[in-house]
Amino acid sequence: MQLTVECKSRPDGSKPKALRREGLVPAVLYGHDGTNSLELVVDEKSVQQLLKDPNVSNSLIKVTVADGGWSGQTLLREVQMHPWRGYPYHLSFFSIASQATVQVDLPLHFIGEPVGVERDGGILETQVNEVAVECAPDNIPETIEIDVSALEMGGSMHLSEVTFPEGVAPVTDTDLLLVTIQAPRVAQTEDEGSATSEASKLLDALEEASED
Repeated sequence: MQLTVECKSRPDGSKPKALRREGLVPAVLYGHDGTNSLELVVDEKSVQQLLKDPNVSNSLIKVTVADGGWSGQTLLREVQMHPWRGYPYHLSFFSIASQATVQVDLPLHFIGEPVGVERDGGILETQVNEVAVECAPDNIPETIEIDVSALEMGGSMHLSEVTFPEGVAPVTDTDLLLVTIQAPRVAQTEDEGSATSEASKLLDALEEASED
């Protein structure tokens, strides 16, 4: 799905706080003209609507600068949020027009019922939820699907074991641990309790022997 947002040039000398009081969110566009950047403003309602999309961080966004004569495909590189009020107060867009490849963080989607869960009652524990990849701007997957159905109790999967779509390559350490199948916590607790009981019996026996 194509995401779009319309911006306007930020008035010279304007203060971010004053803009936010007017319902505008300061933004910047870079990558479109060497090291130059454009200071922009976006209507806050448009920003809120944009951020509702769960794939906004790895989707192409068409940015149009209504009064600046620029329009093109971008990636949303940064969203700064107010630390306690929770509303966005600055956006950074990166133009990909001149980029052969881009780096994006893609969410991981684990599919299948692991053997260690279905048969043995284990617990699927995910260690990471997204990975950084490099690909062409027009070849960005929404997610990376990972089949975990073959994992048994105690099993694990690392990034090196994942098959990526053609043209998509991870830029993260391939030794990265993604998921494990752990024994149920109740069973672990019982085992620990049993070990403690056995240790206690052994100490009692040693004390009795020393008294003799």
